[in-house]
Amino acid sequence: MSSRDEVADRVRVVIAEVLAVEPTEIGDTSDLEVDFRIDSLELMEIGTKLEAELDVRLTLDDLVKLRTVGDAIDLLYGRLTAPAAVAPEGGQP
Repeated sequence: MSSRDEVADRVRVVIAEVLAVEPTEIGDTSDLEVDFRIDSLELMEIGTKLEAELDVRLTLDDLVKLRTVGDAIDLLYGRLTAPAAVAPEGGQP
């Protein structure tokens, strides 16, 4: 997956599945709490599904900092396109 648009589409589909809405109802500026009244269980479910779908790690801190769908897309796109950490010789990264 290389483009931000591809990441955005997948994020919208996952959020839509969890919240039982159409992906077209979800924009970059959609506020998860204000617009969708998301609760902590739904947020955790979205995070878990996105981790599995995109093969990326999200922490609880990552999830609670997200305000908008665009924030989530930017975070995930950044993680997917960031160069992998290289471990020093004989050690951990």
